[in-house]
Amino acid sequence: MAFRDLIDDVDDVVFETLGDSAFIEGRAEAVLGMFSAPWKQPAFGKVHSAIREPRFEIRVKDSDGLSKGLRVTVDVPALDGGGEYDLLQLEPDGNGLVALILRKRA
Repeated sequence: MAFRDLIDDVDDVVFETLGDSAFIEGRAEAVLGMFSAPWKQPAFGKVHSAIREPRFEIRVKDSDGLSKGLRVTVDVPALDGGGEYDLLQLEPDGNGLVALILRKRA
C-alpha cells in the first residue's frame, strides 16, 4: 500500500470523527473539513495568529470543481462562526489538503 493511500485512510477517520461539515453550492452532500474562524479563537497573552480569514480545510479529492464565488454554508453554531460565506480562493498546502479562504456573507 502506498503512503498516500495510508494517509487517506487516516484522513477518513480524522475527518469523520473531528471534522465540521459545510454545504457548498452545487453539491448535493455536505463536505467534511476543519473550520477556523480566527476572530472567534481564544487569545493567549499577546500571541497572534497569522491567519486572518475564515477558512475551511478540506481534502484535495473533495475540491474538484470548486471555484471563486461559490456559497459555502458552514454547519457549526453561529457563536463559533457558522453561517454563510463566499469562497474567495483555494490554497492547496501540498500535503493533500486545500484551504477554502472565505468571506462572511452580508
